[in-house]
Amino acid sequence: MFNTPTITKNLLIINALAFLATLVYPALNDIGGLHFFMASDFNVLQLVSYMFLHASWTHILFNMFALWMFGRVMESVWGGRKFLFYYISCGIGAGIMQEIAQFIQFYPLISSDAPMLVVNGMPFPHGQLPEYLNLFTTVGASGAIYAILLAFGMTFPNERIFIFPLPLPIKAKWFVLFYAAIELFSAIGSSADGVAHMAHLGGMLFGFLMIRYWQRHPGDGYSRNNGAQFFDNLKSTFDRYRSKYGKPGEQAGGGQARHETDWEYNARKKANQDEIDRILDKIRKSGYDSLTKEEKEKLFESSNND
Repeated sequence: MFNTPTITKNLLIINALAFLATLVYPALNDIGGLHFFMASDFNVLQLVSYMFLHASWTHILFNMFALWMFGRVMESVWGGRKFLFYYISCGIGAGIMQEIAQFIQFYPLISSDAPMLVVNGMPFPHGQLPEYLNLFTTVGASGAIYAILLAFGMTFPNERIFIFPLPLPIKAKWFVLFYAAIELFSAIGSSADGVAHMAHLGGMLFGFLMIRYWQRHPGDGYSRNNGAQFFDNLKSTFDRYRSKYGKPGEQAGGGQARHETDWEYNARKKANQDEIDRILDKIRKSGYDSLTKEEKEKLFESSNND
C-alpha cells in the first residue's frame, strides 16, 4: 500500500470493506450483484455496484493484487481522474457484455411459448421465468481489472513481467494476449465453470476502444491536464482579482507574503509538467522500477493533484 496513488488505494479499500460487509450480510451480493435485465431483481445501478462485490477470498485477492500491481502504474501515468473514468467505464462495459451473453444463453427460454418450461430436468411455469432468472448473478471487479491489464500492455508493450510458474519474464503484450486468448477459448467452450468470461472480454474490448480513441484524439476527452485546466484558469482569475481588489494588508507591503504572479505560476506549472513528462518517458523506455525514489514520489504527488 506504500506509495499507492489515491484512486487505486481507495478502490482497494472500498472493495475490501464491501467484501467484509458481505461476510456479515451475504444478501448484499444478491442485492448489488448484476442480474439479467429480464430478471425481477434487476436494477440498472447493479451495473456499477456489482464490480465492488466478490464471491470468495480467492476472487477478491486475485483482483485486488492485480489492481494494486498494475493500477498504481496506470494511475501514475494517466492521473486519478482519467484512471477512475477508465476503471468505472470498463466495468460497466463488462457488465453490458455479460448481459448480452446471458440474453443469448436464455433466449430459448425467453422465446418459448410453452406454459411449462424444463431446465436441468426440473419443470416450472413460464410465468415464473423472471424469478428463475434471479438465480444468475454476476459479481466481481474482473472486467475492470482485465481492462487495466490491457491498458498496461498497450502502454508498456515491451515491459517484462514475471508470471508464475514461468521461470523467465515475458513481455507485457504477450502476457495480455495470453490472458485474452484464455478468456476467448473459455467463453466459446461448452463447459460451464461459473466464471463470467464474456465480462472479462467485455472489459478488455471497452478498454481497447477507449485507449484507441484517446490515442487518435489526444486533445479530446481526458488528458492529464484537461480535467484540471478549468480550475487552474479559475484560480488564476481569482488571484488576479484578489491582488487588484483584495483587502488591505493583502497588497504588496501589507505585511503578508507576496502573491505569485500569473507568469510565475504558469512558469512553475510548465516546469513541473516537463519533469512529469521526463519521468513518464523514462518509464516507457526502462520501466517503472527504473525510477528513483524521488521520481516515484514526484509522480505520486502529481497523480494526487489530478
